[in-house]
Amino acid sequence: MKPFFSVLVPTWNNLPYLKCCLESIRAHSRVPLQICIYVNDGSDGSLEWLQTQDDVEVLHSDENVGICHAMNALAKIATAPWLLYLNDDMYVLPDWDTALHDRLLEIGHNRVMLSGTMIEPLETGNPCVIVADHGRHPSILDTVGLLQAAPQYQKTNWQGATWPPNVIHREMWDAVGGYSFEFSPGYYSDPDLSMKLWQQDVRHFEGVADSRVYHFGKASTSRIASSGKALFLKKWGISASTFTKHYLKRGQAFTGQLKEPS
Repeated sequence: MKPFFSVLVPTWNNLPYLKCCLESIRAHSRVPLQICIYVNDGSDGSLEWLQTQDDVEVLHSDENVGICHAMNALAKIATAPWLLYLNDDMYVLPDWDTALHDRLLEIGHNRVMLSGTMIEPLETGNPCVIVADHGRHPSILDTVGLLQAAPQYQKTNWQGATWPPNVIHREMWDAVGGYSFEFSPGYYSDPDLSMKLWQQDVRHFEGVADSRVYHFGKASTSRIASSGKALFLKKWGISASTFTKHYLKRGQAFTGQLKEPS
């Protein structure tokens, strides 16, 4: 059966997280998927392990080329109409894919970006996430407690999809050229992609409450210095925070298509 989603997962020496991620995809996915993994470096054994897995397609670079390069390379081998970006430190929950699939069918067009809803163990002030600590490493993840509790956490669909898990159509990906290499290794590449879609008159940026993933958080980003904030400002003439707050209205209750801010 032809896949509906191509799940694109960049990884960088995060083997315990990657194993946990793939295990959850296999256990909790119902929509036909193609799984594509980009291995940065892989000296932790992740490349050798993936080569023993017959249900994934693997690309590899000897050094860490970052998320932007990895995602654009993965998109080239993707065969599904919808490209779904997932971090390697995410554990997907039941119906994560069906909720996205069903919402896309309801919307009925491809000028859209959707995000799933993260459950995170730490309070960061992010209004888009659900805060609940079920473990901060795959070795201590309380899967039984997580699976029992997750359906009870109250959340409604929200405005401002940017970060993974996110999904856009192949045609829109091609129209904006995927992720921008100048933001390598990846900081601020998410709002930049949303801004590029905005410039293509996309106004539907929706977080889907019933598509849930547990996000351990910063398994890779904590190892590299943050950058990209000034670059976003220079490129677009506004700050990323202005864009996400006043254009995307990120975190507010979803009410439909967005409009140009006054």
